[in-house]
Amino acid sequence: MIKKLESYQFLFSELVKRDFKKKYKRTILGMLWSILSPLINVLVLLMIFKHIFGRTEPHFIIYIFSGTLVMNFYSECTQGCMRALMANASIFTKINVPKSLFLLSKSVQSYINFGLTLLIYFAFCLFDGIVFGAHVLSLIYPIVMLLIFNIGVGMLLSAMFVFFRDIEYLYSIFLMLLTYISAIFYPVTIVPEKSQMFFYANPVYVFIKYFRIVMINGYVPSIWIHLLILVYTAVVLLIGCLVYKKYNHEFLYYV
Repeated sequence: MIKKLESYQFLFSELVKRDFKKKYKRTILGMLWSILSPLINVLVLLMIFKHIFGRTEPHFIIYIFSGTLVMNFYSECTQGCMRALMANASIFTKINVPKSLFLLSKSVQSYINFGLTLLIYFAFCLFDGIVFGAHVLSLIYPIVMLLIFNIGVGMLLSAMFVFFRDIEYLYSIFLMLLTYISAIFYPVTIVPEKSQMFFYANPVYVFIKYFRIVMINGYVPSIWIHLLILVYTAVVLLIGCLVYKKYNHEFLYYV
């Protein structure tokens, strides 16, 4: 995939530019919506759960922001990848180009949006009195791994979407359920202690947990969380690549 990306560097860059222009076409604020959308989401959740439900946990706004930051990136990237093949069918049915380029361009677009939101996230951390130290550099690990994880999920979804259009609606329901079981706006302590370990069966929650440990607790997570993220990422990427490779030559007959 990397070799193909190098061979089609110009096409890849043009796809990324096109996706950006298409997404923000005829909007006044343009890329600012990438920052405003998650920011408004965080503020609404904060107002509901802090001022209405009375949540008083320390750094509660960062607790919520960590969850929405990861979840929004995962959701945007995987949904974009899912539709990438169908949206570009008019190109690869006429020209012999690697179909993975379309998924990667969507991933890069989402990654840039995530980077912009990450800057606002750090600004909120400073405003909330969180001390930055060398431990913050450890966030490079989950940020890179989350991109790879999203690409793996995206490859699987894009292959399934070509054959089954119902995947789009089923995945929307799945994302809604995933949001509720990822402890984005509630602390896991409300769940019985024996059941709290089940949250780690959710890869998205593990990424969120990593951010919260680093920024709120102020230290680098344990080695087993690093390994858990590595395992989840490797397994999902492997499955995505295998499925994508198996059905790659059949896509032309269904788009």
